[in-house]
Amino acid sequence: MCGIFAAFRHPEVQAYKPKALQLSKRIRHRGPDWSGNVVQNSTILVHERLAIVGLDSGAQPITSEDGNFSLAVNGEIYNHIQLREQFPDYKYKTLSDCEPIIPLFEKYDVDAPKYLDGMFAWCLYDAKNDRIIAARDPIGITTLYMGRSSASPKTVWFSSELKCLTDDCDEIVAFPPGHVYDSETDKLTRYFTPDWLDETRIPTTPVDLKAIRESLEKAVRKRLMAEVPYGVLLSGGLDSSLIASIAARETEKANAELDAAKYDEDTKHLAGVDDQGHLHAAGWSRLHSFAIGLPNAPDLQAARKVAKFIGSIHHEHTFTLQEGLDALDDVIYHLETYDVTTIRASTPMFLLSRKIKAQGVKMVLSGEGSDEIFGGYLYFAQAPSAAEFHTESVKRVKNLHLADCLRANKSTMAWGLEARVPFLDKEFLQLCMNIDPNDKMIKPAEGKIEKYILRKAFDTTDEPDVKPYLPEEILWRQKEQFSDGVGYSWIDGLKDAAENAISDEQFAQPKSEWGDDIPTTKEAYWYRLKFDALFPQKTAASTVMRWIPKADWGCAEDPSGRYAKIHEQHVEK
Repeated sequence: MCGIFAAFRHPEVQAYKPKALQLSKRIRHRGPDWSGNVVQNSTILVHERLAIVGLDSGAQPITSEDGNFSLAVNGEIYNHIQLREQFPDYKYKTLSDCEPIIPLFEKYDVDAPKYLDGMFAWCLYDAKNDRIIAARDPIGITTLYMGRSSASPKTVWFSSELKCLTDDCDEIVAFPPGHVYDSETDKLTRYFTPDWLDETRIPTTPVDLKAIRESLEKAVRKRLMAEVPYGVLLSGGLDSSLIASIAARETEKANAELDAAKYDEDTKHLAGVDDQGHLHAAGWSRLHSFAIGLPNAPDLQAARKVAKFIGSIHHEHTFTLQEGLDALDDVIYHLETYDVTTIRASTPMFLLSRKIKAQGVKMVLSGEGSDEIFGGYLYFAQAPSAAEFHTESVKRVKNLHLADCLRANKSTMAWGLEARVPFLDKEFLQLCMNIDPNDKMIKPAEGKIEKYILRKAFDTTDEPDVKPYLPEEILWRQKEQFSDGVGYSWIDGLKDAAENAISDEQFAQPKSEWGDDIPTTKEAYWYRLKFDALFPQKTAASTVMRWIPKADWGCAEDPSGRYAKIHEQHVEK
């Protein structure tokens, strides 16, 4: 993954270029490996590269042989080899997984994103027609912002992060997931249109446990595409533990297969195989796992059990409450949000990412998305009906780009570490978002804990010939939201710090410019002040969404899972 910045139809582009390079420098943490830029007509594309695939020849922006198309991409295209095979006559200049976007666009125009399997945000400039196309992946795993200025109404800006646009733009929006922008029409159009996006459509397809297992395994397998050392974020909860277990199996299998195989030179490079036929995508023969928490945190204890069970080389890191508090300003700067849940969970992830990068890893797998897909948050136990359970699930998936995807992307990319999220695979989503919500419901009276069907899909109790994926106590461990699992005193410490930082008098007088978006706790007030200090532009706050459980389900206002009624209620599987 990388960082991109673009200014389309800037009236003084040559004079603006030095400033554009400085603005792009604000996101160099996303791509510390190389910087590149292209200026054509009155448009500039700038790229900050994090090299994961095509290490030797994947510098961007990528240009077509005739020089007409220039492409800057932030992301990973998992089906790039299949796409290359579809366009054998195109004269590729690199081994980058992103380059097939150009011939794909030449054939399908604005429909090109429909054929991509991956996480991405990209800008493609057509010099001949003075036209720019921008697109973002279906769920918004990869961040992208779009800006305009009243001082230069014909110019459109794009950037991986908000901070690049605040100097020039008085209108900034989070580029919507699953959409494509075409300067020819000056419109955003949704290209990702699966049936499950309709919140009012309640599916009736019975659960297929085998299909869930096979689909998730496939999603993990394709995300191991890399030519650099990778690992997994392992909290010890169900989601990250399943991803880690599958990744450990796939890494072991891939190394065994590659040791036994022979490849020609071209195939070697594309497959990530060295001259001896070894998988240098892994950088080592066993999977490495990483965990963080306050000393003796619930997550650390569970992660140790999982790592031992799956045979990963485990790296456990701790942080103190003060270290977390000291990082808050940096976290808010990188995350570009004042949402309480996001900041609570992002801080330990931000600290862990720095440790991981220091250990030579550039890509990790993570477990985001499962709770939204399966209704895993404990407040879902209070859903009045299966239909409302499903509608809330769809809404949560559609808002992931403003919450967990934003956290996973920016917490890791703050240190040039890429996070990939198998649960948000398109095929897996199509399967699981079309399951009858009655099968997903949390029903303690029937022994059905949250994410019951996901757990059951990987329960091999009745399959004596299949090696268990996880220890029983982990497979059936109750949900802990990440900010809780790293240690309950983390959230308590944040609340205490906010209580000391914000007086009662100050809390009673919110800023008039906040309008109806008034913080309801001192912690939220504190974060909003920090955000405003870093991003004083009025338009910046419009890109933020606050994550809260559904009040009309009788949920506690505090998003911590500890405040859900079902927390600590143990049920038999």
